[in-house]
Amino acid sequence: MSSKIEKSDAEWRSALAPEAYQVLRHEGTERAGTSALNHEHRKGTFVCAGCGTPLFTSDMKFESGTGWPSFFQTLPEVFEKRRDFRLIWPRTEYHCATCGGHHGHVFEDGPAPTGLRYCNNGVALKFVPDEG
Repeated sequence: MSSKIEKSDAEWRSALAPEAYQVLRHEGTERAGTSALNHEHRKGTFVCAGCGTPLFTSDMKFESGTGWPSFFQTLPEVFEKRRDFRLIWPRTEYHCATCGGHHGHVFEDGPAPTGLRYCNNGVALKFVPDEG
């Protein structure tokens, strides 16, 4: 695992697009159906838009019908999780273990083999296609 990245709020604001800054640094949520990554089907790796840490492979992605890029598992030890009580029911949110950026929430309604759905904000990701 990478060492932690720490920046001031001003440094994050200048390094990120406004939408990515709101999601990654202030736990915002992009509108459903707005991410081009919903339709990304090439082989490759989804990395953190804040720090470039590899988070998911394209083989982990599935179509959830929710309007956000969804994955049934992650690469090992890339996220830290915590309970989120901002809505009526508690949810589990996850943040990049390297830069602390908020990515989304994990739910237990995904496909086999894990049964999990990592519901990720597209602006919190960048896609790196496999060479070939």
